[in-house]
Amino acid sequence: MSRYFCVMYILVELSFCSVDSVEDEMEIATVRHRPEALELLEAQSKFTKKELQILYRGFKNECPSGIVNEETFKEIYSQFFPQGDSTTYAHFLFNAFDTDHNGSVSFEDFITGLSILLRGTVQEKLSWAFNLYDINKDGYITKEEMLDIMKAIYDMMGKCTYPVLKEDAPRQHVETFFQKMDKNKDGVVTIDEFIESCQKCVSEIQLFQNSRIKISLQLPMPVPAPCFI
Repeated sequence: MSRYFCVMYILVELSFCSVDSVEDEMEIATVRHRPEALELLEAQSKFTKKELQILYRGFKNECPSGIVNEETFKEIYSQFFPQGDSTTYAHFLFNAFDTDHNGSVSFEDFITGLSILLRGTVQEKLSWAFNLYDINKDGYITKEEMLDIMKAIYDMMGKCTYPVLKEDAPRQHVETFFQKMDKNKDGVVTIDEFIESCQKCVSEIQLFQNSRIKISLQLPMPVPAPCFI
């Protein structure tokens, strides 16, 4: 899961909104989203009041309206992946942040997601990831949903990757994913199957990292991490 979360952490640096003209500013000024009290956000998140004040100041400076819509989100996200097309992945990511499904991401939405991704437990992060992959939010990840996600990721990374990716790489990734996670072979992955498999993967990586120090002097080449994602 490490590559996935590295991509997610980029969101910390994102500016969530821009105003193109004075007219836009005047229009936005009439309707502003007012966030919940910082004390409440502090209680609901893993950020301190001071951190929330800094985050909110930056958020408001870039987005006077206090919210960001999907098109703006896509435009911003595309700046981090100029070599590819991040449109579809940004769409899925936006929906994961837009927890109340009202077509916009507020400061509260931003803080909720960011708190989980940066300071949540492994299980909280995996639950958030499951929600991202479960496109239709029915509680299951199907092969079709996972293939859509994988294609979006490969499109976002572009054709400038090394080694060069094969055209069937997304489908192969999905097959590997289901072989490892679909424990009862019913064609879908539940959140319990997803978390259990990923936690096992995380444990293997931690074991690998701890043991690598001991064996590094005995091996001519680095040992690949035993993770299937």
